[in-house]
Amino acid sequence: MLNVLANRTYRHLFLAQIIALLGTGLATVALGLLAFELAGENAGAVLGTALAIKMVAYVGVAPVAAAFAERLPRRATLVGLDLVRAAVAVLLPFVTEIWQVYVLIFALQSASAAFTPTFQATIPDVLPDEKEYTRALSLSRLAYDLESLLSPMIAAALLTVISFHNLFAGTVVGFLVSAALVLTVVLPSPKPSAPRGIYDRTTRGIRIYLATPRLRGLLAINMAVAAAGAVVIVNTVVYVQAVFGLGQRETAMALAAFGGGSMVVALALPRLLDSLPDRPVMLAGAGTLAVATLAAAAIESYRLLLLVWFVVGVGYSLAQTPSGRLLRRSSHAEDRPALFAAQFALSHACWLVTYPLAGWAGASLGLPATSVLLAVIAAAGVFVALRVWPAGDAEIVEHAHDGLPASHPHWNEGRPNGHRHAHVFVIDDLHGSWPQARS
Repeated sequence: MLNVLANRTYRHLFLAQIIALLGTGLATVALGLLAFELAGENAGAVLGTALAIKMVAYVGVAPVAAAFAERLPRRATLVGLDLVRAAVAVLLPFVTEIWQVYVLIFALQSASAAFTPTFQATIPDVLPDEKEYTRALSLSRLAYDLESLLSPMIAAALLTVISFHNLFAGTVVGFLVSAALVLTVVLPSPKPSAPRGIYDRTTRGIRIYLATPRLRGLLAINMAVAAAGAVVIVNTVVYVQAVFGLGQRETAMALAAFGGGSMVVALALPRLLDSLPDRPVMLAGAGTLAVATLAAAAIESYRLLLLVWFVVGVGYSLAQTPSGRLLRRSSHAEDRPALFAAQFALSHACWLVTYPLAGWAGASLGLPATSVLLAVIAAAGVFVALRVWPAGDAEIVEHAHDGLPASHPHWNEGRPNGHRHAHVFVIDDLHGSWPQARS
């Protein structure tokens, strides 16, 4: 899997991703301590509001940012957004009011909402080979998992010698180093095939997404992922410290079990995806999430919690990691930034639903009922994915073009068959809807 790092451009981008993630992880720990300093026992409410602001920024900003970013050089865009994030992080240690936290978090996460889809859309152009791109996706999944494990440990070690305010300096350094690494490579920047209005560019990614059957299936799987993930992320501390009466170390170990399950699968997935299509792998992952979330309702011991969280991590990685391959298959190069931005916004819209649901239901209905409720949502996601994502998900699709002149050069693409032809099918200006299967 590490052979893909032989590509210099990808290697530098991957290092930039890791360093920026570690910086963000340090900021997450520092933000929690800052919230406690400002709000005391109400720190949870402050963090909950900050998390909601983060999701609103992700859902609302990503498509708009993609509409403008597609006309800008990718390297300049990524470097500029890293510098914006570094500038915001510089201000965080000087916050004295809660409202200032909210404003800065919105600014920081808005920049991330523009950065992440642009970064993700660049990788398939840097690694056009399907096998190499699959390995890059697994490495990316590992990077996210390692960040969730290592950032709290690094932060804990640093806090023994420095104030938590200084952790924000690590965030600034992370974004600056990320920008410097991006500057060392030349990135492809596909141009739009035709000039488009701002509304068309803003909504294009979501329209392509919702018109593509496999991506409608991906959206349903995103909901299953968010339902199971919310149980872990929101309620782990409640299970460990309120139900089992254990401490922060055991909470960290429980989250590590979840990350460990995800990492094990991320290491194995490249070879698995060499021989299996994406659909059964992702559906198996989503099904695993539904079953494991239901099992969380019956957790009676800390050891069982570790086991269930490990299984959730397995399903999480199976369901999520191949998603980039689906997005790549479903778009032309010039539409990829918009489509990745749509995935970013729509997937986080799912989290915007499940995060508060997990917290509210956990407090008012109890953890077992909450797990059952979110398991039902995850199972519904699997059911919808099975219905809307065809089992025979062919890339080459035979179709007609009503009203397209016979002299149009597009008829020369693919295999002709009378008034129909077949070629790799994606939603674009000439293909506004998915053709119905012929009986």
